Amino acid sequence: MAKPVKFQWAINHAIAEEMRRDPNVFIIGEDVGKPGGPFGVTRGLIDEFGAERAVDTPISEGAIVGLCCGAAASGLRPVAEIMFMNFITLVVEEFYNQGSKMRWMFGGQVKQPFVVRAMTAGGFGAGPHHSSSLESWFACMPGMKVVMPSTPLTAKGLMKAAIRDDNPVLYIEPLSSYGLKQEIPEGDDVITPIGKAEVAIEGSDVTIITVGRLRGEAEKACKTLEGEGIKAELIDLLTVNPLDMETIYASVKKTNRCVIMHEAKKIMGIGAEVAADLQETMFDWLDAPVARVAAPFTHIAFQPALEKEYFPNADKLVTKVKEIMG
Repeated sequence: MAKPVKFQWAINHAIAEEMRRDPNVFIIGEDVGKPGGPFGVTRGLIDEFGAERAVDTPISEGAIVGLCCGAAASGLRPVAEIMFMNFITLVVEEFYNQGSKMRWMFGGQVKQPFVVRAMTAGGFGAGPHHSSSLESWFACMPGMKVVMPSTPLTAKGLMKAAIRDDNPVLYIEPLSSYGLKQEIPEGDDVITPIGKAEVAIEGSDVTIITVGRLRGEAEKACKTLEGEGIKAELIDLLTVNPLDMETIYASVKKTNRCVIMHEAKKIMGIGAEVAADLQETMFDWLDAPVARVAAPFTHIAFQPALEKEYFPNADKLVTKVKEIMG
């Protein structure tokens, strides 16, 4: 029977279920024990599983992910928290030179089954040190997987799939989505395989691609466009590495137009890769240039009005769709 669950508790439930299922799963990070992290996502896990499986650490992001690499190579399945995504800049060495390469270097004999949770606070007024979307940094690393849930249901399913994966997975949580509530069926609702996009809304006139918290803005845009006679098809990527280009190809063959919206900067964002791929692969199917709606090439301001102007939203998406519809 389905129960309404908030986004952050969907993550909590997924981790708890996997810890019960597999004794090799444990959580690690700053204050993940009794406090449950800065926003309580892991709250209660130490009470059920004890301090040996809910491990508080010093403030050293590099040490946390370094421990994940070693523990994973030994057969354990760590789930680490790095709090805000901006702090993940401190663990690029461990992720790239160790986690992403180890399985490849040893011919699959050594696996790296660990998950790193990182929050992005776009739309929350958290400023330049807490709000960046850096998914494209990690999406270009072979051996890595990068997931970005958009709803409580996908948050739970992707977390369970990430924990069971034998590769390092960066799990990006949108802080401003923590209040979202959705009915989640009881049971083992794993989203597999990692790398499959979801067609959230079917349409025939234009393909809209989004990821993460902007799914909500894209859904608003689709409703506005429908009222004006434009039937948009909405694809939620869910993962940015690997990319589900086959689902995108099938949609573009139907609609012949595509707009990509994401929270990260437009320059070098994941939308650039999708657009380039479509240009190479689907050129004969396109009736208009592939368009992007994304953040400008600058840092995020604290000031609320400036932050609102910085991020993509439903109105900007509607404007862009109308442009390519001619």
